[in-house]
Amino acid sequence: MVVLQQLVGLDAPLACTLFSTLRGPLSLPSRAARAVSRRLAPGGWGTPAMWQLGGHRLLAPAVGLRATSTAAVSSCRAVMLPRFGGPEVREVRPAVGVPSLKPRDVLVRSRAVSINPLDLRMRSGYGCSIFEPLLPLIIGRDISGEVAAVGTSVSSLTVGQEVFGALHPTAVRGTYADYAILSEDELTLKPPSATRGILGDIYGPWYILENFVIVQDASAIPFAALTAWRALKSTARITNGQRLLVLGGGGAVGLAAIQIAVAAGCSVSATCGSQSIERVLAFGAEQAIDYTAEDIEVAIKGQFDAVLDTIGVPETERTGINLLKKGGHYMMLQGETASLADKYGLVIGIPAATTILLKKQLQYRYSHGIEYWWTYMRADAEGLDEFRRLSEAGKLKIPVEETFPIAKVRKAHEVKEKRIIPGKVVLEVD
Repeated sequence: MVVLQQLVGLDAPLACTLFSTLRGPLSLPSRAARAVSRRLAPGGWGTPAMWQLGGHRLLAPAVGLRATSTAAVSSCRAVMLPRFGGPEVREVRPAVGVPSLKPRDVLVRSRAVSINPLDLRMRSGYGCSIFEPLLPLIIGRDISGEVAAVGTSVSSLTVGQEVFGALHPTAVRGTYADYAILSEDELTLKPPSATRGILGDIYGPWYILENFVIVQDASAIPFAALTAWRALKSTARITNGQRLLVLGGGGAVGLAAIQIAVAAGCSVSATCGSQSIERVLAFGAEQAIDYTAEDIEVAIKGQFDAVLDTIGVPETERTGINLLKKGGHYMMLQGETASLADKYGLVIGIPAATTILLKKQLQYRYSHGIEYWWTYMRADAEGLDEFRRLSEAGKLKIPVEETFPIAKVRKAHEVKEKRIIPGKVVLEVD
């Protein structure tokens, strides 16, 4: 089971599920979810009130609420995936069961969830060897919202606090729902921003709002940034003065990697499409190469300490390997584990992926003197805290191009799949 967790990046409960598939049944721990019923006086400072500012919904920070679970939430609205397919298979169901909380679990009242490429791929059948036996599913990984209840062992969060975070890629119950369950180390306090609004003319002099972050923007950060963080900080261990190349710097993971590396004192170059050149440079890259118009290996001078390949095709792998210094790290997102498991089944696919990875690691270590990795997102409390600090300082942001109400999730998936909207799309949870 430990091998499954390390290779595929599984969380422990799902690793148990897979292990039981291969070796026989195992008993799995149940989850519980409780929420608090809050009856707060209108206009009180403790009210998580909503305002509109620049077309975005803002939440006033909840003050003075303590962690307590007084009313159980047994069901909530959720977007379900009953089968694999196109955007049309998504179903918004009004009453989906909410499991119970384990000691380290946190129940989050969703306010915004961002759409990641992984969501589209999972909906279409990626990871079916793992998830098909568990259908119907709730997918979604990112979230921004309020703590509604906490497990008995949670110490860092209390009810009413604004939080953001992300689930592991293999988590069984996702975030496309009114309430989501995450572990304590998958969440941190939502970063404030410098946005200020004064509503005294309407609501009286008591309403001076400051230190907000737009909930949609917060939901766009964690999954992409944690993916980049694991590659750069946990695997390559980048340090001040090193050089990083990001292949595919225009996407959310690429932009997060650029900002994280720049904050660590690294020099960053990135490849991207022509439409992303200005954005990549604005976010801190010293060089942005249009891969559609330039030969990357000719355009880039010198070699790099680390290469993060967010594209993951043979051409980018060859380019990245050739541009690394000896002792450098090449990191490809995801790798071939899920695709091989989907094609051949878990029993054959996972050992096959292990063999391919080990072969490539040995091959490149001896031929180029570099380290080769497949990298996956994992929860990292230190990373989330760093994202909050960087966001507060204006050094980390993932631009949100469009928002949709969660009831229009099919439309949101369609525009992302057809690339009508190239940037980040967020679902607002009313």
